[in-house]
Amino acid sequence: MNIEWDADQSRALARLSELVDRHGRPAERGRGVYLHGRPGRGKTMVMDRFYASVRSDRKRRFHFHDFFARLHAAAHDFRSIDKGIDRLLGGARLVCFDEFHVHDIGDAMLIARLLDALFARHIVLVVTSNYPPGDLLPNPLFHDRFEPTIARIVEHLDVLSVDGPIDYRTRATHDRKQGFGSGHYVVGEPSVVEGGGAQPVRDRAVEVSIGPRTVRARAVDGGTVAFEFAALCGIATSAADYVELARRFQHWTLCSVPPLREVPADWVMRFVNLVDVLYDADLALTMFARVPLAELGAQVVVVPDLARTLSRLGELSQISAVPVGQYP
Repeated sequence: MNIEWDADQSRALARLSELVDRHGRPAERGRGVYLHGRPGRGKTMVMDRFYASVRSDRKRRFHFHDFFARLHAAAHDFRSIDKGIDRLLGGARLVCFDEFHVHDIGDAMLIARLLDALFARHIVLVVTSNYPPGDLLPNPLFHDRFEPTIARIVEHLDVLSVDGPIDYRTRATHDRKQGFGSGHYVVGEPSVVEGGGAQPVRDRAVEVSIGPRTVRARAVDGGTVAFEFAALCGIATSAADYVELARRFQHWTLCSVPPLREVPADWVMRFVNLVDVLYDADLALTMFARVPLAELGAQVVVVPDLARTLSRLGELSQISAVPVGQYP
């Protein structure tokens, strides 16, 4: 595929090319790269182009949510964070993290240990983030406790902006037949849908297990699942829960999504995490919302990464539903 790279993307690709030797293998040592910028500016596209070019089986690529779900599971199995890190990294010489972020002080301490392990092993590290290093863990109550780790990031990684003027997700075409972009953003309730594409939700309520807990699904049919927004995002679910569910269900429907300003901030944060997980897993999502996408996040008190979520939802086909009563 021929891509016309913008100036920031070209600069990032040139710097990333210095992380491999003339045979395309990861360099034994060297400074890594930290790519940051607003959502949809091509950071992941740049990193994935670089990652695909590396000729080695000693490379690993993780989405941050998935990695932490795996790390917690491995640490539980081995009763050691360090042994959990060893399990996930193996003999890797190159590690790429997509959507690096720090919002919680507990996660911050774990991330500090992870980075120390990576740097001590002289593993080449590449990350993408919506935040420059200095903006990580922005909560003023805790930010100063993360500043030593920020200093370590800047010490070991070259920080590059990939923040061109175009949100490439707004240019996405909607003719994909599979994956996240094959889904729909529907204004209305699950019923008959104008224009085809999204299907009505036939209610078959069932309890779905997540570890020792359960959540109530509106319907389950093989690899397809439908949830009410409040039933999934209005309870104490985590990104790790969504990762587990994403491994079991390939087609998702989320119903009755209100304007996000009408629900608590922790509900919105869970919604952000859910979309992150489904997007990274490239799973089809159909979402039934009460308002058009342009109004979904309006007047929301600042919630980290909501802009990225709205950008990603822009890849879904926008259609309308006409209520005609319940299906039997």
